[in-house]
Amino acid sequence: MIRVLIVDDHDVVRQGLRFVLDQEEDIEVAGECADGARAIARLGSLRPDVMLLDMVMPGTGGLEVLKAISDGSAGWSPAVIVLTSFQEDERVIEAVRAGALSYLPKTTAVDQVVAAVRAAARGGSVFEPGTAALLVRQVRDGGRAQPLDLLSPRERDVLAGLARGRSNRQIARALGVGEETVKSHVSSILAKLNLADRTQAAIFGLQQGLVPLDGALDD
Repeated sequence: MIRVLIVDDHDVVRQGLRFVLDQEEDIEVAGECADGARAIARLGSLRPDVMLLDMVMPGTGGLEVLKAISDGSAGWSPAVIVLTSFQEDERVIEAVRAGALSYLPKTTAVDQVVAAVRAAARGGSVFEPGTAALLVRQVRDGGRAQPLDLLSPRERDVLAGLARGRSNRQIARALGVGEETVKSHVSSILAKLNLADRTQAAIFGLQQGLVPLDGALDD
């Protein structure tokens, strides 16, 4: 069963998402929050697998929630799907860099939202064609974003740990976070960089110079 937390300041959006998700046999709504601060406070107790997150809310917004998840201060690290009315290029890049697995407009069809939830639970990403094209262009054309720019700072730390040949437990101990948090970051790294497994991620991290070659196999 995939546990989902819905975070949006509009009652009608939360109710609509709950209705849709409750129709699915493999998905259950773990809770709803009307603001980012409440979502951060409840993550540890609700422990959702996936969060559906609005970016713009009164008080603590979606970007702050993503950063709290990424740096471990939220206490739990779900896969995050941004579901928002705002589709500016800069917001998309910021959200992906901060750890979002998927970025979807609120006009997205119901079946696509459900598919995105299932994909996120497996560590996969879903983007509408325009958003996917934006991310590809940023990397391909040598724009402001390079492949590593798609990763949050904490995801870079985890990638460096993979490049050193460390296990999830070792990385978690070094960063002071839980193993489940590291596991979630690894899934996000693989999805964002389109890599098949942690071995490919480790090689990529070495190629990017995240650790010196003579330090790749330290403890």
